[in-house]
Amino acid sequence: MIKIYTTNWCPSCNMAKTLLVEKGLSFEEINIEEKNMSRNELKKLTGGSTVPQIIINNNSIGGFDSLVRLNTMGKLEELLDS
Repeated sequence: MIKIYTTNWCPSCNMAKTLLVEKGLSFEEINIEEKNMSRNELKKLTGGSTVPQIIINNNSIGGFDSLVRLNTMGKLEELLDS
């Protein structure tokens, strides 16, 4: 299961979602602006206060750069299988 915490204005959020869609992966998007979630609340949930914050199988992987790195190294699928 993939959760991605986003905002409306975030280009990295859009790039992360595009990468996931291109890989045929489904995800739950939580828009922190629409949920009126503070950055402190986001940090408590994910460990990070910037967007996007991506959670895969209850493991916080960080943001878009981390997602790209995992994908490039072939470790994204490993994480999804765990």
